[in-house]
Amino acid sequence: MNPECPAPRHEDEVVLLGHGAGGRLTAELLERVVLPAVGGAGGPLEDAALLPDRPDLVMSTDSFVVSPLFFPGGDIGSLAVHGTVNDLAMRGARPLALSVSLIVEEGLPLTELRAVADSLGKAAQDAGVPVITGDTKVVGRGAADRLFVNTTGVGVRHPGLAPSAAAARPGDAVLLSGPVGLHGTTVLSTREGLGFESVIASDSRPLHRLVATLAPLGGAVHALRDPTRGGLAAALNEIARDSSVAVEIEERAVPVPEAVGAACDLLGLDPLTVANEGCLVAFVDAAAAPAALAALRSRPEGGAAVRIGEVLAEGAPGRVTARTLVGARRIVEMPLGELLPRIC
Repeated sequence: MNPECPAPRHEDEVVLLGHGAGGRLTAELLERVVLPAVGGAGGPLEDAALLPDRPDLVMSTDSFVVSPLFFPGGDIGSLAVHGTVNDLAMRGARPLALSVSLIVEEGLPLTELRAVADSLGKAAQDAGVPVITGDTKVVGRGAADRLFVNTTGVGVRHPGLAPSAAAARPGDAVLLSGPVGLHGTTVLSTREGLGFESVIASDSRPLHRLVATLAPLGGAVHALRDPTRGGLAAALNEIARDSSVAVEIEERAVPVPEAVGAACDLLGLDPLTVANEGCLVAFVDAAAAPAALAALRSRPEGGAAVRIGEVLAEGAPGRVTARTLVGARRIVEMPLGELLPRIC
């Protein structure tokens, strides 16, 4: 009997780091695995959700796995507070309370855990939001990477302020509250010893007070997003997709710190795709843009706010383009996967 050729083996699909990057792979994972399992309805995936039958209340949850735990400008503790406070703020809410859960790997020095806990507590106190509940688990050596933090927040919307990723409209002005790329390049440089962390620091900070300055503009504020994983490119693409509009920005108008630009040139990265933790992008009615800029600039965290683009009256829905320094146009793609892993 002639031996039969073995049938080719089918390798099961596995989760990749890129599935947690906030780009196209993340969307695919949610659409194919997570949302069908929990009965998720169609529609935009916002930074925070409105509570059923209570549209004035907003809830968000996030897990933080940043490596290293400490970096110039912050650490995993303060980052966890700022990240959840900011997700609430992007739905027009001020934070009411937080929960904090810690997953600690056996062997983590207590001095490091204490430093993270102290930083987390101080960040919550500075943001004016109490930590009212939480949980702590310890896992065996090798079962986690030192320390993971989960924060869940509840907030209440400012009256008249109801931003949504699906609410951008043709003619809107696109505003940015500050420079991009600081957080991602700082964490990467610290992790890899590139040296850029000596001249830059993460922009991690709470943005809810900045959003509060926009509250008097009410319905003129259509969409807000903090460009974290996937950077400004992901945030703009998400809003363009969910609002079915075409967005164009001026590349030269986007503030990129010199050290961030140098790091991105060295690493072959687009600054628009690098994570941020202390700036926001706002889509506002064009007539309200001057007032919105003035409001943003009235706060230290919005002092460098600029207008970077607009929503086009015509164009391919869901497409984001950038006018380059030489006057040409390029498509700003949604990042595919994980350019900078473990960044938040």
